[in-house]
Amino acid sequence: MIEKICTEDKTMAPEYHDYDEFKSRRAKLDEIREMGVEPYPHKFEPTASPGELRENFDETEVGSFDDAELGDTLKVTVSGRLVLFRAMGKNAFGQVQDQSGRVQVMFNRDLTLVEGLNTEMIKPIKFIEKKIDLGDIIGIEGHLFKTQKGELTIYAKKVTLLCKTLLPLPDKHAGLVDKGMRYKKRWLDLISNEEVMKTFEMRSKITRYVREYLTELEFLEVETPVLQNAYGGAEADPFITEINALHQQMFMRIALEIPLKKLIIGGMQRIFEIGKVFRNEGLDKTHNPEFTMLEMYAANWDYRDVMECTENLFANIAERLFGTTVLEGRKDKNGVEHDIDLTTPWKRMSMKEATKVYGNFDVDAMSDEEMRAALVDGSDFEKEDVVTMARGKLIACMFEEFAEAHLIQPHHIIDHPIETTPLCKLHRDPALKKERFVERFETFILGMEFCNAYSELNDPVLQRELLENQANARGEEAVPMDEEFVEAICQGMPPTGGLGIGMDRLTMLFTGETSIRDVLFFPIMRD
Repeated sequence: MIEKICTEDKTMAPEYHDYDEFKSRRAKLDEIREMGVEPYPHKFEPTASPGELRENFDETEVGSFDDAELGDTLKVTVSGRLVLFRAMGKNAFGQVQDQSGRVQVMFNRDLTLVEGLNTEMIKPIKFIEKKIDLGDIIGIEGHLFKTQKGELTIYAKKVTLLCKTLLPLPDKHAGLVDKGMRYKKRWLDLISNEEVMKTFEMRSKITRYVREYLTELEFLEVETPVLQNAYGGAEADPFITEINALHQQMFMRIALEIPLKKLIIGGMQRIFEIGKVFRNEGLDKTHNPEFTMLEMYAANWDYRDVMECTENLFANIAERLFGTTVLEGRKDKNGVEHDIDLTTPWKRMSMKEATKVYGNFDVDAMSDEEMRAALVDGSDFEKEDVVTMARGKLIACMFEEFAEAHLIQPHHIIDHPIETTPLCKLHRDPALKKERFVERFETFILGMEFCNAYSELNDPVLQRELLENQANARGEEAVPMDEEFVEAICQGMPPTGGLGIGMDRLTMLFTGETSIRDVLFFPIMRD
């Protein structure tokens, strides 16, 4: 029945009221109240979680059934969702589950009580059997013991109904397997799939470890606006909204960069933000229109300092999660498994070098027309896509099409053409500066980009020129010039290193997930 409920395209409320299971549970709700039991009490105070009990006592002697029956073993109080129940003569057995895991519970016909129950109307064990359903949330007070098979069990002396559910859980054997349903109804996914809960617990840990790592380096966490008058910091289509009170168009931010740089100009030395970013573009296994970014900026750093900080951050997270810097069995885009070694230092290659080594194209020996022909012949590019591309953009496309997928182990790809970004400082090497290359790196693992970083541009004259060139190149689709940002740069920004990391992709790497939807609590789905 839950499968049908979850796959209906119609509005939920009118649909589920028609199902027999809902009607049955709704009738039980009234009966429960008539029997003196409050089905939605305000509070309950557990002394331990199911997972804590298993962790602390699975390998420890706690006493027998007879000891627990007499109250001579450890007394515990837990709460959880009833996910299994079976009657066995005088006793009944069940399992309660919360975020931490499951534990077995035994209900006795003579000794188990129910909070508030009028026992003249129904016996406690009958109430549990007939009025409590799988999925209901209950509190258990009782004593620990182990069965003859060694299963840790709570001998329930008192049961408190904490929440009467009106809809059933997914089938206990088949579980919740439909991907679309799992993403749309994540609460059912978390209840049904223990591995999903572990994935999101790990995501929380990763975010915490990032914060702790940067805090130890004396970075200050800040918050900047989601709604902006002008959007910038990346090339992407924005979501557009309006402030009714001001009759003013606003944009959902596509990057965190511009406001954070303004704070560096204001005198802050090391700052970072972890926040939502919105790009009104495509959806695939590594992209979601709403995603989480980490951006950090450090005054007096350059991109080399940021490289070292980045690889140390990844290695630090791996050590804290797994006790090693080797991630086993991580899949690339083709589903091939690799053991990823995050041990520092990581390989550093220029974009040109990587294209030559991994893509077998020496772009220095190729004319613009030869690169255009290679892109049209060897990729999905159409001739009209490349005919107007400047040489620097062609070099970047050659790397993306022919080299990027081969970057399985961690690589910092350094020294990019200036056409790839208007926000990066020209290279200090005279030869590369002459070619208009910039001090930028992108980090690739498993053939996927994880980081983007610069020696930040702080020359206000060149900054305006590059932003104007970007706007002219995009024509009607140009990002509007952020005059306030150019004004801020005119008032002086110190040499600065900046970094952006997609937190969702970072979570994919450490959890071993291959789709961004599996690390987002509520990914964007077709309505």
